[in-house]
Amino acid sequence: MPLTPSAPRAQSRADVRRVRDYVLRAADTGEIVPGGQLPTERELAERFQVSRNAVRRALAGLEAEGTLTRQVGRGTFLAGGAPPATARAVSPAEVMDARLKLEPAIAELIVTHATTTDFERMETCLERAERAGTLDDFELWDAALHEALAAATHNRFVEGIMAMVTAVRRQAEWGKLKDRIVTPERRVKYQLEHRAIVDALKTRDAERAKAAILAHLQHARDNLFGF
Repeated sequence: MPLTPSAPRAQSRADVRRVRDYVLRAADTGEIVPGGQLPTERELAERFQVSRNAVRRALAGLEAEGTLTRQVGRGTFLAGGAPPATARAVSPAEVMDARLKLEPAIAELIVTHATTTDFERMETCLERAERAGTLDDFELWDAALHEALAAATHNRFVEGIMAMVTAVRRQAEWGKLKDRIVTPERRVKYQLEHRAIVDALKTRDAERAKAAILAHLQHARDNLFGF
C-alpha cells in the first residue's frame, strides 16, 4: 500500500521547506553571500516557529547538496551559492524527461574523472540511505547521492544542472507524488538500483553504468506517474 503522510509528518515537511526556502531565497537575493554565516539553529527555529529537528533536517539537506558547509565550533556557512529561483518553477514531469536523457550521459564523465574521494562520498550516501529510519531521511540521502554523482564529473556545468534538479525534487508537488507511491518494497528496490549504479562506476564500466542509471530512472518515472 502507498504510504500516506500523517498530519504531523506533513507539518514537519512544511517546516523543513520553510527553513530551506529561506536559505535559498537569502542566497538568491544576496542577503547571505557565499562564505556568509547563517543564523544559528536556535535562531532559525525561533524565527520560523519550528522545531530544532526541522531546522537540522533542512540544513542537512542543503549541506548534502553542497549549498552549505558546516564548521565545527564556528557555525554554518553558505558555500558557492544556491540553485537559481527559476529552478523551483519546473514541474516533476519536465525534470524526469530531462533526467532520462542527461543522467545516463554523465556516466562517461564520472568514469573518466571520479576520484577515490568521490567514490567514498557515494558509498556514504548509499550507507546512510540504507540505514535511514524514515522516508524523509531516505529521500535526503537519495538526493545527496545524485549530487555526489554530479560532483564526480568534475564539471561545473553538470553540477549546476543537477543542483537545479535537486531544487525541483524538494518542491511540495514532488513530495506529494513520492508520498503516494514510495512503499517500503520500492524503497528497497531503489537502494539496490543505486548500488548497481555505483558498483558499475567504481569499476569504470561506463556502458554498464549508463544502463543502470537508465533503468533506475525509468523505474522511478513509472512509479511516480503510473506508467
